[in-house]
Amino acid sequence: MTPAIDSARHAGIAFQLHEYAHDEGAPSYGLEAAEKLSITAERIFKTLVVKLDGKQLAVGIVPVTGQLNLKQIAKAAGAKKAAMAAPEEVERSSGYVLGGVSPLGQKKRLTTFIDHSADAFATVYVSAGRRGLEIELAPNDLATLCQATFVPLAT
Repeated sequence: MTPAIDSARHAGIAFQLHEYAHDEGAPSYGLEAAEKLSITAERIFKTLVVKLDGKQLAVGIVPVTGQLNLKQIAKAAGAKKAAMAAPEEVERSSGYVLGGVSPLGQKKRLTTFIDHSADAFATVYVSAGRRGLEIELAPNDLATLCQATFVPLAT
C-alpha cells in the first residue's frame, strides 16, 4: 500500500488500481502508463509541484499530453510567479519519488489545482504513489481528496 491508496480507501471513494511493469528507460512516465494500460493519454494526469513567488509550494495536476502553464497556476494561486520546485523539495514535501508523485496522501498538504480538462472524463488516472501504479477515480473525488480547485492550467 501507498499513502495515496490509503487516503482513497480511508475516504471511502470508488477507485481502481492499475499496475504495469515500469521501464526505467521510458522518456515519459505518463505516456508509458497510457500505452501499457491501453487508455488515451488525455486521461492520465501528472502531478507537478511548483514554488510560488520563491516561497510556498503548490501542486498542479495536468494531462500528460500537455505542459503546466506557470503563469496560469501563479494566477490561480494569487501569486506573481511560479517556477518548478527543485526535485529534492518535491520529494521532501510529497514523500514520493519523482515519477511516482501522487496528488493523494502527500506528507504535506499543499494548495492544489487540477486542469479543468479533467471534467471531460468520468474517471482520470493519477499516480498511486510509485512508478508503474496508477489510481483511477472520478475527477470530483480527486478534487475532494486533494481539496483542489479546477482551473485552466495546461498548454
